[in-house]
Amino acid sequence: MTYQQTVEYLYQCAPLFQNVGQGAYKEGLENTHLLDEHFGHPHQYFKTIHIAGTNGKGSCSHILASILQEAGYKVGLYTSPHLLDFRERIRVNGEMVSERYVVDFVEKERSFFEHLHPSFFELTTALAFKFFQEQRVDVAVVEVGLGGRLDCTNIINPELCIITNISYDHVALLGNTLAKIASEKAGIIKSGIPVVVGEHTKTTKAVFQSKAEETGAPYVFAQDHKLIFRSQILHNGNILFNTLLYPKIECALGGLYQKKNVNTLLNALPIVQEHFPKITENAVKNGFLKVKENTGLMGRWQTIGQKPQICCDTGHNIGGFKYLSRQLKMQKCNHLRIVIGMVNDKDIDGVLSLLPTDAVYYFCQASVARALPHNEFKKKANAHGLKGHSYPTVSDAFESARSDSSADDFIFVGGSTFVVADFLRYMQSH
Repeated sequence: MTYQQTVEYLYQCAPLFQNVGQGAYKEGLENTHLLDEHFGHPHQYFKTIHIAGTNGKGSCSHILASILQEAGYKVGLYTSPHLLDFRERIRVNGEMVSERYVVDFVEKERSFFEHLHPSFFELTTALAFKFFQEQRVDVAVVEVGLGGRLDCTNIINPELCIITNISYDHVALLGNTLAKIASEKAGIIKSGIPVVVGEHTKTTKAVFQSKAEETGAPYVFAQDHKLIFRSQILHNGNILFNTLLYPKIECALGGLYQKKNVNTLLNALPIVQEHFPKITENAVKNGFLKVKENTGLMGRWQTIGQKPQICCDTGHNIGGFKYLSRQLKMQKCNHLRIVIGMVNDKDIDGVLSLLPTDAVYYFCQASVARALPHNEFKKKANAHGLKGHSYPTVSDAFESARSDSSADDFIFVGGSTFVVADFLRYMQSH
């Protein structure tokens, strides 16, 4: 099989959550343990850091991997979902797993795993851990796929757990209260292993504290230890942080929500340094500054063009848009133009209620089965006082926005990871 045929085979034989939603979710770790045993427990051959949370876990994972890489460690990075290429999920020192490795893995192992009917994520996790072992990484930063307790990454025994925050997302699978969702995320907390929690409410704090004390895990609530005393957005779009641990840190990820992520990481770094002592102040600073080039991270308040300024972000729930909406309203521009689409299992009305009413909207539909039809999305948005036209594709919506724009306008593309993926694919092809 070619690489493309192999990836299509994986999508067909093991349904991809980002395409079909909760139908692709498999509860329980039975398959994960069978796959892990088959490959000789590869995750036991390298150190790990485990990162969960509703929002921010991707940014934190990439920044931490970048810092470790700058310190001279060989670093595996396992994240999801991907935007343009399946291989984005599995990297070593920023380099994606090769197409040949993916093809060989499937051709060699399909006779074993086909009868298990694994989920796409179960199979991908097994591939990633096997690859990291063979690459002899010093450490792998592992992002939870969904939830925590029953996520197939939860077989690792990490040096540190980080839980960024809790917000309403995937409620059909994780629960419809913050306490239930927090309980699922807290499932990654293990006996004696430190855990850093980025943000909390009174309810979620009680859940995390109870689980940590029950397991004897040392815990830190980063929200109670504010290590940033000043931040400012720079002309290049980066954010400069003045912190108690390091005088100045310039972060290449420009979203306002990164302030929470940076504070979480600053609270985690002293623990990380205990296990990885080569991390210096320069490694920390360069890790933040070079995160995109070190890890290939895309879609986090990413500037694509100027005059008009074009920006995209993968934020897709209330927790994300609480910050994105504020940042959109801050833009000094002639007209704010928003190209937006969402998938049908999110709190669409909750997100729409946060968006600025004085923007011009271009409602669109991403190329996945879960995408809310663009005309339905427009109707919902109109009910929230948001005005604009609808388009069957992301590219149609974006080109209309670009055609309508002057050099002083600002175009934002987002609402869904899949909208951003379609947009970046279109921009890459042009």
